[in-house]
Amino acid sequence: MDKQTLRIGVGAGYAGDRIPPAVALAEKGQLDYLVFECLAERTIALAQLERSQQPELGFDPMLAARMRAVLPACIRQGTRIISNMGAANALQAGHAVLAVARELGLHQVKVAVVLGDDVLTQLGTNGLSLPILESAQTLADLQPRLISANAYLGAEALLAALQSDAQVIITGRVADPALFLAPLMHHFGWAADDWTRLGKGVLVGHLLECAAQITGGYFADPGFKDVPDMVNLGFPLAEVTASGDAVITKVAGSGGCVTVATCTEQLLYEIENPARYLQPDVVADFSHVQLVQTGPDRVQVTGGNGHARTDTLKVTLGYRDGFIGEGQMSYAGPGAQSRGQLALDLVRQRLAGADYAHFESRYDLIGVNAIFGPDSGQAKAEPTEVRARVALRVPTLQQAQHVAHEVEALYTNGPAGGGGATRSVREVIAAAAVLMPRSAVQPSTVLLNAEGH
Repeated sequence: MDKQTLRIGVGAGYAGDRIPPAVALAEKGQLDYLVFECLAERTIALAQLERSQQPELGFDPMLAARMRAVLPACIRQGTRIISNMGAANALQAGHAVLAVARELGLHQVKVAVVLGDDVLTQLGTNGLSLPILESAQTLADLQPRLISANAYLGAEALLAALQSDAQVIITGRVADPALFLAPLMHHFGWAADDWTRLGKGVLVGHLLECAAQITGGYFADPGFKDVPDMVNLGFPLAEVTASGDAVITKVAGSGGCVTVATCTEQLLYEIENPARYLQPDVVADFSHVQLVQTGPDRVQVTGGNGHARTDTLKVTLGYRDGFIGEGQMSYAGPGAQSRGQLALDLVRQRLAGADYAHFESRYDLIGVNAIFGPDSGQAKAEPTEVRARVALRVPTLQQAQHVAHEVEALYTNGPAGGGGATRSVREVIAAAAVLMPRSAVQPSTVLLNAEGH
């Protein structure tokens, strides 16, 4: 391992990401670390709900498939894997990794599981007065409907796992950039108060965390921003020096592109204030970042900085927030838009008659006004097909079923030519957040080996 440069790749930017680009990185990226970032705000709440119903679940359902695909190459090349695919059940996820290792005959594999992000018990006894961020409510207002409370751990929580000889490190809720910052701190020996280098490490993590978004995915716009060979879109990797500066690139021969433009879009992604990007380990400062194209698919990143971290950690809350009843119906041919609008009007009036008018609702013609709403303007030509969609958020499952049924009933109780009806009912798991004292969160690490110990 080159102590002067660390190569970190990202094998997933969200829970449902593609697997083949991760395999290419594992086999050809010459990586020190391969990171899978798979948790969104509500993902862990949904996982907690699943775990409450099936205690052996609650982790990323694609974990086994991902490990089966990349573990042999990673073990062969000495690449360590870090992932938050543990979601709401990191310990069980660790055992699932070992099960895959045994299946593949990789009996030397060891897994380190990072615990401590689940703070539901602590908040339930001591945190009910905490204010909900961007709300007039307190935690006490949500407490009867609360499913989960997970603190965003920082890179420091992963250091004990990295100091072990585990080839795979599994976590639950960890700040996305921290998954990349931790191996940099471990490898280069960065201090926990070296704010400049920590800020640079967070910058690297932020650029990598969404995988293909920095290699042309979610960037391409034909004729304006063309991206080559998107069929074989590659995932990015970073070559990071001991100073924290980096080069963003990808595996040679993979599709997509790494340019100043792709890196700039990802740099600004989800950033409210570039000078104060709040993270568990550091308040990162991206306001003086410079991006320079140094070669094909190679962008040099410098100018990151950081300031002292805060005394609190963000905690994501998952809670029950009613149900959504939805139905859709298609209309095609002459007068399709008028018939679709009549369908919507009929359902709206029928639901109003059932005292549903005050609920949050959407009445859309997909392809006409479903994105921009009623003020989107009249189309120049009447569409030859539309899809009417009705969705209401209601308090009970029975009410949601009623909404879906009214749309399906358009078959014989609505305008001519309706077809392709679909209906769905789903519970709403919403997310909110509070800040809790850093000192109240106590991470720990459990080591597992292929024999299950």
